Amino acid sequence: MWSLLRPLRALLGSVALLLLGNGLINTLLTLRGASEGFPTALIGLIMSGYFVGFVCGTWVSGRLIRRMGHIRTFAFCASLCASTALLHLIFIDPWVWLALRVLYGLSFITVMTVIESWLNAQAASHERGRVFALYMVINLGALTLAQQMLRLDTPEGHLLFLMTAIFICWALLPITMTKRSQPVITARPKSRLKALLGFAPLSVAAAALSGLAMGAFWALTPVYARAQGFDVGGVGLVMSAAILGGALLQIPIGRFSDRHDRARVMTWVVLLAALCAAVMPLVPDPRVLLGLFFVWGGLAFSLYPLAVAQLIDQLHPDEIVSGSADMLVVQGAGSALAPILAGAVMSLFGNQGLPLYIAGVLALLGLYALYRRRHVSTLISGDSAHFEPMTPTSSQALEMMYDDVQQDLFADPSFYAEHERRRIVDTAAKA
Repeated sequence: MWSLLRPLRALLGSVALLLLGNGLINTLLTLRGASEGFPTALIGLIMSGYFVGFVCGTWVSGRLIRRMGHIRTFAFCASLCASTALLHLIFIDPWVWLALRVLYGLSFITVMTVIESWLNAQAASHERGRVFALYMVINLGALTLAQQMLRLDTPEGHLLFLMTAIFICWALLPITMTKRSQPVITARPKSRLKALLGFAPLSVAAAALSGLAMGAFWALTPVYARAQGFDVGGVGLVMSAAILGGALLQIPIGRFSDRHDRARVMTWVVLLAALCAAVMPLVPDPRVLLGLFFVWGGLAFSLYPLAVAQLIDQLHPDEIVSGSADMLVVQGAGSALAPILAGAVMSLFGNQGLPLYIAGVLALLGLYALYRRRHVSTLISGDSAHFEPMTPTSSQALEMMYDDVQQDLFADPSFYAEHERRRIVDTAAKA
């Protein structure tokens, strides 16, 4: 393990520090906005700005890195992230915050693209699967730990904003000190979203609707938890419970889906997640609510990687990265819209509108999955893909994750013939 970590420790150290700062500021701003008296719908709009910047950054980041180089781009965008975190203290205005969130989201995805493309280049091809798994452990672990830092001060104070900026600035140190050569970043894969909608609509719908659910969770759960009587530390505990559930339950759910009908597994997962959310307004005991968030997190965090695995089941090897990148954009678009919709529902129906909104979105996905299973056959191209636990990230990480899969499939010439035969049969059946 040390031989794997040694050449990557600077990059992984930067990842941990960045995600500590990012996980802290995302929850902190929701709590601070509520304490400033911003309406819930306006808080939702503000928090959607991050995901808008995230989606825009998927197109901008590669161009910026190719123009400025990895280290200068990282320093430029990390400086923007740190400064925008502090600017929230200077301008207590919702519209300024919205603009800052868009800028922060664009800068942050660019920083993560630098990290992930560097990891992709530094790891040997036979090690990329383990590197990606380790990267996900650090990702979810840092997000979980960040929620517990809310206990160090109140949202009305300055300390937590300063800590966010400090963590992001510290993330600059390992990267700028490295002596390793900078990689050449590849161009963003060409979009095939229109084609995906034609032969893999369930996967695309799962990515979009999981974004509509998860975006609401990240943006407005702190408001909901405070309304349920949790203090600031308790809000961090609620967020940590869901993230920890996602970290621990993704793998068993995913491995189960590898051995069984993946569409059926996805259907049960989404319906159970909808049930957990629907039960939340009926639970008076905070400890039971924490347990529900843990189970819900394990189920809900699995939806996006299940959707990606379901898509890869239906793709040609050379389509995997481009298709997965499109899924990332679709999920990000759903996440951008989610806080606005969920905030409007909470304004109309009170704070219990959040779990009811999430339950409604997931139930809609579950019903569509049932319809697809009953009335439409799914085209599977060759052997099923292996589930990989993940959080939505840049297309550079997708290249790292699926590089070995593509190599293995390219090595099997019979795969092409089977793939084309199935597509011809499917096209004839639709005609």
